[in-house]
Parts: sequence; C-alpha cells; structure tokens
Amino acid sequence: MADIEIYTTRVCPYCVRAKSLLQKKGQSFREIDVTNDAEQRAALIEKSGGQRTVPQIFINGQHIGGSDDLYALDREGKLDALLS
Repeated sequence: MADIEIYTTRVCPYCVRAKSLLQKKGQSFREIDVTNDAEQRAALIEKSGGQRTVPQIFINGQHIGGSDDLYALDREGKLDALLS
C-alpha cells in the first residue's frame, strides 16, 4: 500500500473529490487539515515547492499536485502504478 499524505481544509470540495478517488481505489491516507494551522500551512507550502492551494497530495513522498492532477493521472492510467 502506498504512503499517501493529503493536505486539506474543512470546506474544500476539491479535497472531498480527491479523497473520494483515493477511497474508491481502496487507499488509506494521512489527512493533514491546515484550516486554522499556520504552522502546518507553512510546512505544506515548503514541502510542495510554494503551492498554497489545497488539496496537495503526496504519494510515497512524491508531490502529485492537487485534485485535478490526481484525476489526470487516473485518466492517463498512471495512478494505479503509483499506488501499488
């Protein structure tokens, strides 16, 4: 099983969408809610190379990007390989 981290906020429809796809794929993930956490938000920005939006998804330490990026990988048939 892949090591997945997803940085989210409480009121983010894109976060819900990304988590839904990962759940459909049978994946568990570590969710890091940055809603009111300036320290975690700063860590997200540093780890993602300056990205400030959520979700930001990391699979096995590799920065995937956001929800649209995750779905694009799935459409291209590349997501399952990352998750295995």
